[in-house]
Amino acid sequence: MLKIGMPCKDISPMIKLKRIYDRKSSSDGKRYLIERLWPRGIKKSSLPLNAWLKDAGPSTDLRRWFGHDPGKWNRFCDKYFEELDANPAAWAPILAAVRNGNATLLYSSRDLEHNNAVALKSYLEQKLQKIAKPKHKPTSGAGT
Repeated sequence: MLKIGMPCKDISPMIKLKRIYDRKSSSDGKRYLIERLWPRGIKKSSLPLNAWLKDAGPSTDLRRWFGHDPGKWNRFCDKYFEELDANPAAWAPILAAVRNGNATLLYSSRDLEHNNAVALKSYLEQKLQKIAKPKHKPTSGAGT
């Protein structure tokens, strides 16, 4: 299981974060809404996106428990990562998009540092880092 542990470094500029109220830009790449609920005040026809990945958002119970309380951030990430580990199909389209260019995670939270998009980006970057690490074959002990 992945852990939130230390602050995230931006190791992959291919995964971007944007509030749903921000303008679309040409560098966004594929755009994914990663909220369990459709954002209030936004018409579905007015939000340019490639997919609404409801299941990539935290469960209703987890979202309610967290309540955007920064004091619960690390525990929220641990629990959210467990949910993501149990449902790779929810976030697989994002990793597939990143392999071909940029992907932007769209979220509605006012808190820019403690929201599911920040956590999901960290989770996906850790997955990408694992994929990118070369696998070393053990060398034989001959001659040592």
